[in-house]
Amino acid sequence: MSAMLDAIVAGGGPAGAAIGTLLAGQGRSVMLFEKTAAAQDKMCGEFFSEEGARYLAALGVDLRALGAVTIDRVRLAARDVLAECALPFPGLSLPRRIVDECLLQRASASGVAVVRGTSVEQLTGEPGEWCARLSDSTEQRSKDAFVATGKYDLRGRKRNGGSQNDLVAFKMYFRLTAEQEQHLRGWVELILFPGGYAGLQLVGGGCANLSLLLTKSELKRCAAEWSRVLTHAITSSAHLASRLAGATQLRSKPITLSAIPYGYRRTATEDAPWYLGDQGAVMPSFTGDGMSIALHSAFLAADAYQRGVTAHAYQTMLARQLKHPVQFATTLSRCMVSMPALAQALRLYPGAMAWIASCTRVPSHFVKIGDSHRTSPYPSFHRCAGDI
Repeated sequence: MSAMLDAIVAGGGPAGAAIGTLLAGQGRSVMLFEKTAAAQDKMCGEFFSEEGARYLAALGVDLRALGAVTIDRVRLAARDVLAECALPFPGLSLPRRIVDECLLQRASASGVAVVRGTSVEQLTGEPGEWCARLSDSTEQRSKDAFVATGKYDLRGRKRNGGSQNDLVAFKMYFRLTAEQEQHLRGWVELILFPGGYAGLQLVGGGCANLSLLLTKSELKRCAAEWSRVLTHAITSSAHLASRLAGATQLRSKPITLSAIPYGYRRTATEDAPWYLGDQGAVMPSFTGDGMSIALHSAFLAADAYQRGVTAHAYQTMLARQLKHPVQFATTLSRCMVSMPALAQALRLYPGAMAWIASCTRVPSHFVKIGDSHRTSPYPSFHRCAGDI
């Protein structure tokens, strides 16, 4: 059993690396456990909204310097293009493995003890004295614990299913033809087909990310085979077929994830650790705001921790802040799958897509990074104190 730390962080994705860096900046002793030995591709649309880019900048991570491409327009398509409009904010796109590696290096440079190739399997105890049981059969004690394991739950701390949990996710990288790459440049495309939808965008280096969601019933009809899933989507959408004509798959097999609990928001309990990112709330992927939520939760938690606010109060606040964006986005996600014909209405009102994008954003009015009234770049927790 190792010496008592101030904090343990389970998970080295954006939320975990960010909270570790911020806590270390407060002078805390922090140990972060990341199960992979090196940064890897993950199930992620890899879109960073304006809020997400600002949070990363506050951590010293410049997405553009890392090679991110700008996304400033959105295109909705089914068999053919239905609507196009400018996004109400510029976004950036970059592979997660690049961002995750940079964030973990920043955490290490900030004084976090980053342990790779080891994961937290189980967390027992209570606030003030936690015990993390690790995958290498050792244990680590800490006063506080922060769970940022993404879509994977710790043993005995399983999330409920959310309000839309019948979708299976696939992710594949493609190298498009020069002509199709040019047509896609600057756009994020949302493509609808029976039983699901997909997002397509460039992520740099001539590489495009196709993130596809399909209902379990439709997946069963595709015999749970990636080739048949892709064929189903292409056959249903002439637009997608055109995009992928002559394209080369850049992975031998797709990244997959089942039973994603879209619509989930963590209910606070008095004896719980701090939950961040997808462990706190899960936003449907079409919004492109998952990374912003992860980073938002880390900054909010760090500021709460510094002010002596409890994990329970933090969790309550996060759930309230994200209630309407998550509920709205989940309702839209259900409609996209079960009633795709509704999307035809956007032919008449394409500007509605920009409104939808605004309604599903992280509530940035709660957080003003670089507030001129503060010397710290971190968000001010007292902005939301009335919500506790």
